[in-house]
Amino acid sequence: MNVNLKPMDAEQLRENAHKMVDFIADYYKNIENFPVLSQVEPGYLHKLLPDSAPTKPESLQHVLDDIQEKILPGVTHWQSPNYFAYYPSNSSIAGFMGEMLSAGLNIVGFSWITSPAATELEVIVLDWFAKMLKLPEDFLSAGQGGGVIQGTASEAVLVVLLAARDRLSRRTGKTALEKLVAYASDQTHSSLQKACQIAGIHSENCRVLKADSSTNYALSPELLNEAISHDLAAGLIPFFLCATVGTTSSTAVDPLPALGEIAKRNGMWFHVDAAYAGSACICPEFRHYIDGVEDADSFNMNAHKWFLTNFDCSLLWVKDRNALVQALSTNPEFLKNKASQANLVVDYKDWQIPLGRRFRSLKLWMVLRLYGLENLQDYIRNHVKLATHFESLVALDPRFEVVTPRIFSLVCFRLLPPQNDEHCCNKLNRDLLDAVNSTGNIFISHTVLSGTYILRFAVGAPLTEERHVNGAWQVLQEKATSLLGSL
Repeated sequence: MNVNLKPMDAEQLRENAHKMVDFIADYYKNIENFPVLSQVEPGYLHKLLPDSAPTKPESLQHVLDDIQEKILPGVTHWQSPNYFAYYPSNSSIAGFMGEMLSAGLNIVGFSWITSPAATELEVIVLDWFAKMLKLPEDFLSAGQGGGVIQGTASEAVLVVLLAARDRLSRRTGKTALEKLVAYASDQTHSSLQKACQIAGIHSENCRVLKADSSTNYALSPELLNEAISHDLAAGLIPFFLCATVGTTSSTAVDPLPALGEIAKRNGMWFHVDAAYAGSACICPEFRHYIDGVEDADSFNMNAHKWFLTNFDCSLLWVKDRNALVQALSTNPEFLKNKASQANLVVDYKDWQIPLGRRFRSLKLWMVLRLYGLENLQDYIRNHVKLATHFESLVALDPRFEVVTPRIFSLVCFRLLPPQNDEHCCNKLNRDLLDAVNSTGNIFISHTVLSGTYILRFAVGAPLTEERHVNGAWQVLQEKATSLLGSL
């Protein structure tokens, strides 16, 4: 019994942390034995755990037993090699060790003085990453811009939207708020609409422009120009444009050069969301997808999606860091210090919504150092190769079709209806999704494009190999045969 477990003791930490690492290592060793998608029913855990916290301490082994027996059945295994849903959320040995070190140090680095290394390492690794992506020098810390780690892309778009709003209000006055208009395609992540709600942008002034198959679901510059012209004629003020490189539904890539020109011409803040696909742009053959970022005011990608960096670690760069600081800064007496007052340092509390922040740069630093650029590029390329392989398997089966062009490591496809009966096609694919996911052998997700129900197969888990892709396709074929035979 751990009846004498102290709040902190080096030797007790060593003993218990070894046990926890062993538990986690065994989890990864056996991860393929779990159903990928949790098969429990809502409320299952209330039946298994007591109504109140224990009065007396319990042993670590007792807790680990409960995790094995009660918690893991309710976990969807995002790190399984058979996980192909949504987009990946990578973990790695390097990322895990960085996360463990961050937890061990447990600093709260809201300002430079609270842990100088936390601030300065973040500045350095964000500059490293910007150079890997070949971002314009305006995004580097040596100039007026710089990078910051946010929790998610949702936080990133919110803070730059607030910066854009306040930058404009300083010119037009705060009474113009009800006239501000933000623009994006209907394929843009829903976090933009939430950001508009939080920022006080009227919902009717959040322009969600329709994208369709004629542009492979990218935002049309012509449609954007029409919307802006209409709004200007109505006395409204265009102020924010969000483009996406790798949309959530289908990895569509908005035309950054054309959109950047429109934003510049209309004095709008231009934000580029590359949450998923940004990782691929460290490879020279994919870098062209962010051509036009030169005209962007901000750029965001998630290292925690496809870059072996444990959640959460969303990288945001801005050309004008003062725009963020002016929108988000507070300076209460109890936080004042000489370094901050003299403007000698970066205080990241003024680049984000919360005050407190974790030492997240440690895990990104360890990923970059322990893997190196060449291995990280090969890691991305391997997933693209596996997705290309899956795409070829789909193309060989006349019962299926690939719906949108594969760009990165996502394949959008569907099972075709018999006799081309489109009326039953959506239900057919919904049933196929349910059938394959209920096996527990694989987990895929869906989207809807132009009213059509589409299946998504996203390759990106660190443990995924070609045999897992082949196995997933076999499950899909078997369930498709069963469904078609029952019609």
